[in-house]
Amino acid sequence: MGAGHRIIDAHTHLFAPEIVRDRSSYLARDAWFGDLYASPGTILVTPEDLIESMDAAAIEMSIVCGWPWTDMGLCREHNDFLAEVQQRYPDRIAWLAIVNPASPEAPAEIERALKLGARGIGELNADAQGFNWERHGELAGAMDACLELDVPVLMHCSEPVGHAYPGKGTATPEKILNFLEANLDLRVVAAHWGGGLPFYELMPEVALITANVTYDSAASTYLYRFNVFPVVERLIGEQRAMFGTDFPLLKQRVFLERVLRSGMPEESLPGLLGETAARVFKIGHEVATR
Repeated sequence: MGAGHRIIDAHTHLFAPEIVRDRSSYLARDAWFGDLYASPGTILVTPEDLIESMDAAAIEMSIVCGWPWTDMGLCREHNDFLAEVQQRYPDRIAWLAIVNPASPEAPAEIERALKLGARGIGELNADAQGFNWERHGELAGAMDACLELDVPVLMHCSEPVGHAYPGKGTATPEKILNFLEANLDLRVVAAHWGGGLPFYELMPEVALITANVTYDSAASTYLYRFNVFPVVERLIGEQRAMFGTDFPLLKQRVFLERVLRSGMPEESLPGLLGETAARVFKIGHEVATR
C-alpha cells in the first residue's frame, strides 16, 4: 500500500486490558477520560487489535502515546503497561511515557520510563491535566529532564477556530508558541498539525521559534482537507511532518490511503511516512523489514 515505503504511525493509543474490559471505574477517576470515553461506542483496543490493523495497512511500527492522566499513579500504571507491550512486540511497537508535567514527581518518572524503553514523553495535554503551557515555572522540572535526557515531548495542540469536537481543548498556537519561545532547545512534536501553527511559520519570527518542532498528522480527518499534507510541506520544508493517525480514533488503512491520494510529492513520502519519525524518536534497526 505504501509503495514500498517504510511506514511508522507516529501517533496511536492503547489502554491496559482492565480498562478495555471495563472502563466504568476510570470514568470518574479522570475527567478527560470520562469526557471522551463515557460513550460505550467509543472504541478501546488491545495491542493485538493494533497489530492486526498495522498488518492490514502494511505499517511496520506504531508509536503508542500515553494517555494524559492527571494523577501520577495512573501515569505510572500506563507507562508500565506500555513497557510490557513493547517487550511483547519489540519490532512493531514503540511508546511514549506519560507524566503530569506540573507534578514534582514528573522528572523521576521520566527517567524511570526511559529506562523502561520509552522513546519520548507525551501526549501532554494542558486541558486534560490541569496545567498551563504559558506558566513555564510549573513545567520547568519536567522540561529540564527532557532536555537533559534528549527526548522529544509530544504536545496536544488545538485549533483557535473551526468546529468543536470531543477532546479539542484550548492549547492554541499562541500558547504553544509562548511555551516554545521559553524552551528553544527542547525537541517538540506538535500533535494535530500544531493546531494550525505551521501556517504561521510564514512569519519569519515564528519560523525561528519553531525550528525544533516536528508536526504529526493525528486526527487529520476531523480537522482539515487532506491536501493539508502538501500544503504544510511547502510552508515548513521536508522532514518536519510525520504520518500519525490517532488510531483507534481513525482507521490506519483508510487514513494511509487518503494520505497517498493527498497530492504529496512522491519524493517526500519516505520522510513523511517513516524516516522523520525514526529520526525524531531514534528508532533504528529494531524496525522490522516487512
